[in-house]
Amino acid sequence: MVCITAYPSGCSRRTAFPVADRDGAAGKPCASTQTVTPFPWTDLLIIGALILLNGVFAMSELAIVSARTSRLRSAAEQGRTGAGVAMSLAADPGKFLSTVQIGITLVGIIAGAYSGASLGGPVGERLAALGVAPEWADDVGFITVIAVTTYFSLVIGELVPKQVALRAAVPIAVTMARPMAMIARIAAPLVWLLDNSSALIIRLLGVRPAGQTSVTAEELHMLFAEATRSGVIEAEQSQILAGVVRLTERPVREMMTPRTELDWIDIAADEDAIRAAIEASPHSLLPVADGSPDTVLGVVKAREVLGALVAGRSIDLRALMAKPAIIPDQLDAMDALRSLQQSEVPMAMVHDEYGHLDGVVTPVDVLTALVGSFASDVDQGDVPEIVERADGSLLVSGAVSADTLADRLGLEYGQDREFATTAGFVLSVLKKLPVEGEHFTEQSWRFEVVDMDGRKIDKLLVSEVAP
Repeated sequence: MVCITAYPSGCSRRTAFPVADRDGAAGKPCASTQTVTPFPWTDLLIIGALILLNGVFAMSELAIVSARTSRLRSAAEQGRTGAGVAMSLAADPGKFLSTVQIGITLVGIIAGAYSGASLGGPVGERLAALGVAPEWADDVGFITVIAVTTYFSLVIGELVPKQVALRAAVPIAVTMARPMAMIARIAAPLVWLLDNSSALIIRLLGVRPAGQTSVTAEELHMLFAEATRSGVIEAEQSQILAGVVRLTERPVREMMTPRTELDWIDIAADEDAIRAAIEASPHSLLPVADGSPDTVLGVVKAREVLGALVAGRSIDLRALMAKPAIIPDQLDAMDALRSLQQSEVPMAMVHDEYGHLDGVVTPVDVLTALVGSFASDVDQGDVPEIVERADGSLLVSGAVSADTLADRLGLEYGQDREFATTAGFVLSVLKKLPVEGEHFTEQSWRFEVVDMDGRKIDKLLVSEVAP
């Protein structure tokens, strides 16, 4: 035992026994001595093991759920038995995920309670030895232990294992599948009890069944953002998932190539005119029309036409063209993608309710709406759609996607919007065709029309309004 803090006059720092005074007589016994118990290293190792166990659960869960089925199937064909077990767990994840969640929760509770009970006192004694007031030492020691345990539980028990699982999903899934399946079988009665208990409480509360719950797009975006912050998914994956959610809400007219920008070939064109049309267009598919784009007869592949020209054969556009799909302009993008998958040619004609051609859509348009434009598809001579000027204002093309503008400026359009581009946003606010120099303020941003191309809004100057 060692004597610490609150030493009366004449007491030694190293002993609880009194020291002799100047006359050689023994002093009074130390009345205010405090002993420090040995540090419980065994308890510390147990807490560390619990944190590592929590990390194993978290890593196994994410690895099995995120591992690609094709790679697991390939591993199973190579004779790795764990791959087949991982595939079965991933195919029916309900009980497995419940088991893992129960394990993570129990381990977290036990680690927190055990650390506070076993380490709080010893840490408090050492804090008192360092000068912390005795009446506060125990509480400060307890809070310190809980804070440190929580920190390591999050880092070592959650974030790091999930990052490792994302980078090596298949090997970890194959290795941990059999232990996790065994734990799931052992914990099956507990899972059954908890599931039924929660279902009974939900019924007593009068909450509607899970099949009737609705999750909004905003809630999904929040989930993606939280998953990105916690390291469950990468930032690029979050952007793609958000794009998928947004894609299901967008009509096809918001991503089509409009009729005014359509490259096409006249059915009556001769070889020189056909060659010139293909040379002037960067597209691999070209509609064939009779006199105007309003009467599209079919779609030809540029490489097939060029192959006939190289071979010296006469070009018969009617024989080369394929029939495209016809879709309404209010069809959502996912349904449009299914139509493109079933069509003879990967191009669909978008018509309005009166039967007029609005534009065309291809799989590239859907992919661009999902992940953004590709540098290889942008002409080097084109001016960027959004240019930031020296004073912080933005020069914006009227053809910029309304979603791109909203992401850049933080705009909110509302659920009933009926426009797809920045030009459409301007028209929806002004309710008329603007003239150059006309401006308005919307959501703390000033929009000025600086260039009109006939009746088309070509360029806008956007600047933030000072509060």
